[in-house]
Amino acid sequence: MNYELTQEYIELFKLIKLLDLVDSGGQAKILIENESVVRNGEIETRKRAKIIKGDVISIGEVTINVV
Repeated sequence: MNYELTQEYIELFKLIKLLDLVDSGGQAKILIENESVVRNGEIETRKRAKIIKGDVISIGEVTINVV
């Protein structure tokens, strides 16, 4: 799945919520806290990590390419 970034960056939990991978921002934060989110091959635990073009986010079987 591709996400086209229209700004300089988007915070990780907002990206997860925006793509409807969870029902709420709170659920997105829990996913991140539980080390279920991988950014560029590394577990990402910062809810407000700045996601930029070129990042690859993986959550379970879902892969998001930020373009």
